[in-house]
Amino acid sequence: MSKVYIPEGYKPLLSLYDTQRAIGTVKRLFADTLSETLNLRRVSAPLFLEASTGLNDDLNGVERKVTFGIRDTATEAQVVQSLAKWKRQALKDYNFYVGRGLYCDMNAIRRDEELDNLHSIYVDQWDWEKVITEEDRNIDYLKSVVNQIVSAVCATEMSIHALFPALSGLQLHTPQVTFITSQELEDLYPDLTPKERENAFVKENGTTFLMQIGKKLRSGKPHDGRAPDYDDWDLNGDILFWNDTLGCSYELSSMGIRVSPESLDRQLTEAGCDDRRELPFHKQLLAGELPYTIGGGIGQSRLCMLLLGSAHIGEVQASVWDRQTLEACSKAGIPLL
Repeated sequence: MSKVYIPEGYKPLLSLYDTQRAIGTVKRLFADTLSETLNLRRVSAPLFLEASTGLNDDLNGVERKVTFGIRDTATEAQVVQSLAKWKRQALKDYNFYVGRGLYCDMNAIRRDEELDNLHSIYVDQWDWEKVITEEDRNIDYLKSVVNQIVSAVCATEMSIHALFPALSGLQLHTPQVTFITSQELEDLYPDLTPKERENAFVKENGTTFLMQIGKKLRSGKPHDGRAPDYDDWDLNGDILFWNDTLGCSYELSSMGIRVSPESLDRQLTEAGCDDRRELPFHKQLLAGELPYTIGGGIGQSRLCMLLLGSAHIGEVQASVWDRQTLEACSKAGIPLL
């Protein structure tokens, strides 16, 4: 059952036709800006992977993957949940060198996603990954990349406002980023839930990068789940914006410097995932055969929704919704694609 929320007095700022125009414009402008800023080249991405490779993203480790058997290969395939590990393998296979990276249009199905204003079973994002040096594996480098991504978002936002005057009443987001660790956030708001902490902090501070997600905090629990075999839990985070339309903190991107052989070894044990050591991808990584990288995913529908002031993600992507969502949006005059 979904948890749809209709802001009081909300009406879409653009017609359906102009919404489609704006979606295409946002995606073109941002992809071009991101690739130029981070020195990325577009590559083709898989829709599914063989389960035996270990390349599919496990997200929080509890989500059911969409699987199917392939008749002619007698193997099992999985629809991707993200391309966090595949991209690192691709950088090696395609001979990318230090300072250059790739991005792709990733389309995923997350069948267990809880449907609400921000979540759909269909996920579309720019998945990107870049080769770095071992010396780049530090907080300062991570922060510099975050600042570049946020600047690309804000540049796209200014352009889209100029092209679509109906959006001019929306508040522009600040390119200045506040950095805070998940432990510092817990210390500030020890009596709040993780989501409540994000809402309180981002409402007050604006654009935020919440760092170190996945590791246990002093409370004994992590701020949020993060798979142990792509991000280094000491060098990752989420880019959060304040969403005026919905009145909440809004995650646009999950990203980070990727695990080294040493941090992968440690995190697999901490997460109780030592069985993954025998998978091909993990064997390569533990042996130091994959490049050091930084990467992440940036939601395409999420970015469109934020920049167009939309109240529901179904306004900017075509997906499947439950009856409650369909009825509530229809009653409020919100067209779902």
